Amino acid sequence: EDARWLLDKLHERNVVSWTAMIAACVQQNHAKEALQLFCQMQSEGVVPNKITFATILGACPITSSLADGRLIHAHIIEKGFHIDVVIGNAIVSMYGK
Repeated sequence: EDARWLLDKLHERNVVSWTAMIAACVQQNHAKEALQLFCQMQSEGVVPNKITFATILGACPITSSLADGRLIHAHIIEKGFHIDVVIGNAIVSMYGK
């Protein structure tokens, strides 16, 4: 809650602040909130980076949402990040769970 309050108070939110908040949600098993933040981040024009994608993929098994995982995977391919080792491992982990 405090972290979300801080994110909301930031005048200029960037990919680092968004990813940190998404990671905190995933670590606390608040996967639905993490997915909502991921969508909100993009709607505000902030482009996810490799770390953001690797982080948000961790939310999909928590919510048992293979559909969300597939959409994120497609987005990763679209951005050309699928060849990254960290993201590749996160994709395998997501589908494996």
